Amino acid sequence: MKKYWIIKMILFGAASVIVMAFVVMGLWNWLIPALFAGPLISFWQAVGLMLLTRILFRGFAGMQGGRFRRCGDWKEKFEKMSPEQKEKMRDLWKKRCGGFECKNE
Repeated sequence: MKKYWIIKMILFGAASVIVMAFVVMGLWNWLIPALFAGPLISFWQAVGLMLLTRILFRGFAGMQGGRFRRCGDWKEKFEKMSPEQKEKMRDLWKKRCGGFECKNE
């Protein structure tokens, strides 16, 4: 049953990307040449444009909402943790980042 769900989600994701690419391509080819005398774009250029906007407006991993989280936000949460939770968090930081020192204000 889980395999069926995974396959269904992959197909839904692929179909979503294809539909969105055609929407972006159609809107671009309708508006940009008429408004700015710009070029027409192909399907793959529309996919690339969607990827570019994703990177520019959403960012890469480690970013929240387009900007880096401040270290002070986590300091406050860290201070409220129990000693066991703090040790677990330190181990997680070491595992993911090779250790992390917060050098902020």
